[in-house]
Amino acid sequence: MRVCYLCVAAWVALCGTLSAQTTLRGSIIGAADGDPLIGASVLVKGTTTGTVTDLDGTWKLTVTGLPVILQFSYIGFAPTELEVTTPEQDLVVRLGDNAVTTDVVEVRGRRISEKQQQAALTVETLDAIAIKETAAANFYDGLGSLKDVDLTAASLGFKIVNTRGFNSTNPVRSLQIIDGVDNQSPGLNFSLGNFLGASELDVNRVNLVVGASSAFYGPNAFNGVIAIETKDPFLQQGLSVQVKAAERNLLEGGIRWADALVNKDGREWMAYKLNLFGFRADDWVADNYDPVFGTELTRDNPGGYDAVNRYGDEANRSFSFPTVNGLGTIRRPGYRELDLVDYDSENLKAGVAFHFRLNPERSLESTELLIGSNYSTGTTVYQGDNRYSLKGIQFFQHKLELRNRDNFFLRAYMTHEDAGQTYDPYFTALRLQDLHKTDGQWQSDYRNAWIRFAQPQVAALEGFPDCTGCSVPERRQAERDFYQTPEVQALLPELHDQTRDIVAQASGFGTEDYYEPGTPRFQQAFDSITSNYLGQGGTRFFDKSALYHLHGEKQFRQVWQPAEQSYLDLTVGGNFRQYTPNSRGTILLDTMGRDINTSEFGLYGGGTMNLNNRFKLSASLRADKNQNFDLLFSPAASIVYTPRESTTLRASFSSAIRNPTLNDQYLFYNVGRAILLGNLNGVQDLVTVESFVDVINQQRPDVSQFDFFDIDPIRPEKVRTFEVGARSTIGDHLYVDATYYYSRYTDFIGYNLGLDVATFQGAISNAQAYRVSANARDIVTTQGFSIGSNFYFADYFSLNGNYSWNVLNTETDDPIIPAFNTPEHKYNIGISGRNIPLTVFGYALQDLGANVNYKWVDSYLFEGSPQFTGPIQSYGMLDAQVNFTLPKIKTTIKVGASNLLDNQVFQVYGGPRIGRLAYISATYNLVNP
Repeated sequence: MRVCYLCVAAWVALCGTLSAQTTLRGSIIGAADGDPLIGASVLVKGTTTGTVTDLDGTWKLTVTGLPVILQFSYIGFAPTELEVTTPEQDLVVRLGDNAVTTDVVEVRGRRISEKQQQAALTVETLDAIAIKETAAANFYDGLGSLKDVDLTAASLGFKIVNTRGFNSTNPVRSLQIIDGVDNQSPGLNFSLGNFLGASELDVNRVNLVVGASSAFYGPNAFNGVIAIETKDPFLQQGLSVQVKAAERNLLEGGIRWADALVNKDGREWMAYKLNLFGFRADDWVADNYDPVFGTELTRDNPGGYDAVNRYGDEANRSFSFPTVNGLGTIRRPGYRELDLVDYDSENLKAGVAFHFRLNPERSLESTELLIGSNYSTGTTVYQGDNRYSLKGIQFFQHKLELRNRDNFFLRAYMTHEDAGQTYDPYFTALRLQDLHKTDGQWQSDYRNAWIRFAQPQVAALEGFPDCTGCSVPERRQAERDFYQTPEVQALLPELHDQTRDIVAQASGFGTEDYYEPGTPRFQQAFDSITSNYLGQGGTRFFDKSALYHLHGEKQFRQVWQPAEQSYLDLTVGGNFRQYTPNSRGTILLDTMGRDINTSEFGLYGGGTMNLNNRFKLSASLRADKNQNFDLLFSPAASIVYTPRESTTLRASFSSAIRNPTLNDQYLFYNVGRAILLGNLNGVQDLVTVESFVDVINQQRPDVSQFDFFDIDPIRPEKVRTFEVGARSTIGDHLYVDATYYYSRYTDFIGYNLGLDVATFQGAISNAQAYRVSANARDIVTTQGFSIGSNFYFADYFSLNGNYSWNVLNTETDDPIIPAFNTPEHKYNIGISGRNIPLTVFGYALQDLGANVNYKWVDSYLFEGSPQFTGPIQSYGMLDAQVNFTLPKIKTTIKVGASNLLDNQVFQVYGGPRIGRLAYISATYNLVNP
């Protein structure tokens, strides 16, 4: 993209500034008691250069020159800034306890932050420095190395994060927010990973809250929340430019510019930031031609088989010819995904934000007005019920917010989307085949061609049975036996190839020659199909849906103080959301003027009682109402006990609700094998798949033996989670965090399969398969355990590891398809180094760091649509990187590779094999004076 070349030019032009290195030392203590603050952060303003304090509150940091502005922060204390002009300056910094939590980076280094240590739920953090040090190719991929996290790659441009089970490429049970703004697709109701997200240069921190969190974050915060915080233009100013190149012709670039204006009193009153990010690459290719899991035919079947990433070759009852010698079961040739999909993955993101301090003399404590807009567009492959080519899709997001940090906020935002030229490759294959010949015409032509051309060739072989005088059954049996001989079996593949060549030609009225990929004729038909909308002879989506959201919250600090070190904090808030779907019937049932606009609102409140800095008791309650469903409540409560500063014990009860998505309510979408159906009003008189199969396999099908069932209207899903955990720093070097959880789901939302069968005079005249959104009849339960640790040694190094165990307990006859899609066992183990002293040819490298991480994932069954349900084999992936700063040109170089050993792995059934991605990046940072 053009933006990448702009980044290269800007970086080269700006790398000429020279400066000297200076080492600064100091300490951070509490202003009230003088105690050292362990794990407080020190950051060079506008950069990711920083460190954390040791056990005695001291710190050491090498900077590129003086003067610099240092930012000091610690959770629960007022942050402060200090301009350092000489190395001899007194750098004993006292932080007061009366202030606000800022958006400056919270460094995850040698000690965990106090806020994370005392969190009632499991919280994993990836901050600005950790982002620089991650061995993954980008910060979003780096989330995959955190405890409890499942990272799924449907394509190079589309990555999805899930936690604690029910992993999915459409993560409806996880909530992703950026600066408090939900970045879900308005029409599809799930987040799009970082496709609609933040530029890496602007990401300050990612907090991953694991577990049920509706009481804290609202509906759909069901199994976890990915909360991305971007950099504050008041606190992190200057110019940053990043360029990255990698395998698969990947080229990526980003520019961030932030500055502030001062009033006549010299105080900053307005700050702004501009972000531009571009990415392009050759996407991973989905080329799995193994037989679809659970199908009977193998690669050895000469008449063809159903391959995973070949579409149009699916089963059809009329394609089986047991009485025609040698013909057996046949399949249409279908089309490979690589013939139907644009694998030129691209993403362009642009954003602008303005922050106004309404009371500049109060600095960080001033009330602020925020105005921001973000735009994203691109092309990539997304996998849901089918594989979809997102082509030229666009998102527009606008936000208006009034806030006072840790006091109140009033936030309004809207998200609009435009599907662009997005289309369904699977259905495109079916349409191409229909243009050639209908299924009925094709199988008739195949059978006739086989009888005319193939069977005579077999009859001419030596040894063909002479059945003169035999009865018809005797002759047919003799010929069938002859077809099973090795000589004929070896000839069958060639005969089927010849028959397919014959059938590829037009055979009469309403038929055409086969559309051969790579030919102008194929391209013309393909363009015609993908440019017309679904329901109008094509496979293109129309989606110009939108959502509107209003959210307000007020915090009351220390409303009650029964003792000197005991106090009660309260929080109240509420939100309203309106969905305005607009798919013109290509996805949802919004045709014929049907109004499916949907609104919901919620109210919540809660309090936290801090008792002598030893006990923290919390309780909250949230009420949510969707216009189509009943009022629901989400309670939560927790207790955190800190017996000593380095150890925290916790127990919590949390709950969440998930309103059925617009798809669960209004979907009507034909994916070839079945029609996917929303279920707002219930479905009656479906035939079970098992009884249908039993009946049609009878020699004389008896339709009276069908088992019928009804599906109740869809209801919201609810979960209650009990969690216990412990965090502790053992000695001076070892940190351990362990968690156990048990979750209980009621009205669990999954899918039921059934058929609408029409009969005439006791025979089946038509059968249509449906996959219907439905609630489980039984209770669904899961449980899991995770443990993570960091061992710090030799001043600069850390040995890191984590292990997660997750299981679905429920085993019943409930027909629901749960799609747990999660390995029972997985672990990460790695070693990293930061600020390693190294001199090369007399040149001291600054901030030298390295990271090596090995990830192992157990095998499991991935349950998606019928085409994309199958096993994921266990796999391991090794990531590694080294980074260093060239202070004279203010540039950080990073060289690394994800999946360094190029272990070709599937992370989702039906998706591509993920291989190695080696990369090199350069990041230039110019801090405002």
